[in-house]
Amino acid sequence: MSVLGYKCPSCAGTLLFESESQQMKCPFCDSEFDVKELGCIEDPGTLDPDVFKMDSRELDPEESEGMVLYSCPSCGGEIVGDSSTAATFCLFCGNTAILTNQLTGMLRPNLVIPFKITKAQAEKALKTFYQGKTLLPSMFHQENRLECIRGIYVPFWLFDCETHASIRYKATKVSVWSDSNYNYTKTDYYNLYREGDVGFERLPADASSKMDSAYMESIEPYDHKEADEFNMAYLSGFFADRHDVSSDDAKVRADQRVRSSVVSLFQSTCTGYSSCIPESTHVKFSHGKICYALMPVWMLNTKYEEKIYQFAMNGQTGKFTGNLPVSWPKFFLWFFSLFFAVGLIGTLIVLMI
Repeated sequence: MSVLGYKCPSCAGTLLFESESQQMKCPFCDSEFDVKELGCIEDPGTLDPDVFKMDSRELDPEESEGMVLYSCPSCGGEIVGDSSTAATFCLFCGNTAILTNQLTGMLRPNLVIPFKITKAQAEKALKTFYQGKTLLPSMFHQENRLECIRGIYVPFWLFDCETHASIRYKATKVSVWSDSNYNYTKTDYYNLYREGDVGFERLPADASSKMDSAYMESIEPYDHKEADEFNMAYLSGFFADRHDVSSDDAKVRADQRVRSSVVSLFQSTCTGYSSCIPESTHVKFSHGKICYALMPVWMLNTKYEEKIYQFAMNGQTGKFTGNLPVSWPKFFLWFFSLFFAVGLIGTLIVLMI
């Protein structure tokens, strides 16, 4: 397996993709180059001797399970990855190492959405995410510390499909009125029918078993108009994984999301009723297409009271998600305050009546 590193023509430093300028930039001499200009050197053979083959040293069977060794194209240091690592960093010199064999042939992505959010912006967004969280422990701002922040190109399968759906509902309209003697309730029953076609384009499904699919879905959507034809140069300066979830496995989740979206869309048309319960639902899929793409994600880990809290950020749009600790004393104070307020309002209403 070969390892690729982009060298600056001016000073031989390692070129990195810069999110702000969308250019390849040398951190040593500040030279900038267009990503498209570097497409011609994606063939590792043209970079010799800056490309090294996989280290032949053998590991202990237990030590080597799931691990692969590479040699850094800059310093020759040993890089440890796993079977799905596509881009990483050398621990010795800090330079990017793009593992080209992980991204060729059937493993080569069709599209990539480049990073637009910088590392500094991601760190600032994390602090902003803390703001206004009423139940957050008082000392969290002072005592939590950022343990790790990584820009990762996460693999996704993108699905195109057409659906034809038909749904029957049992609906009701409830009317209530009264006179001087009685209170009246009238319930009218209706049979509703909805049928139509809904198309989906580039519906994403996480193709990495390492990533939490719930996190990946919560930072959607991506603007696919900014997707570009895959170019390895975009990976320089970031981590990247290749897919280890097959398109067939990902399709199961994609179909569930499509079905849920269709049902929700049809339900939104059933307005003006007191209740609307689906009795039968049929969703037929057709004309499916699949595309393989890499999407930008910032993963941030903070540590507070010996516990790690993980956050994810859309590297294109800045949408943020994550779990925060809860101060239970604050929670119970909030709960009983709310309970007391509701009780007080109820008492006042009764007294006024």
